[in-house]
Amino acid sequence: MMQHQVAVQARFNPETLERVLRVVRHRGFQIRAMNMETAADAQNINIELTVASLRPVELLFSQLSKLVDVACVEILQHATTSQQIRA
Repeated sequence: MMQHQVAVQARFNPETLERVLRVVRHRGFQIRAMNMETAADAQNINIELTVASLRPVELLFSQLSKLVDVACVEILQHATTSQQIRA
């Protein structure tokens, strides 16, 4: 399973975070970590996601870029994760 760090810059609207999370889920990615903070101008937000999936991260990138309130999407890091099965 591949793990990716994705940064999203968007306008601050109550529904923006919900839309981003819905796209992540619909594209088959699991959120491993998330951080959101208001930008200095208080009109924008910065969202950093660590997501995991067997699917290419470019699928997620293209769909997030299409969201109305999203100004910028950036893939920060790719990494391979090993799955651990615990009994």
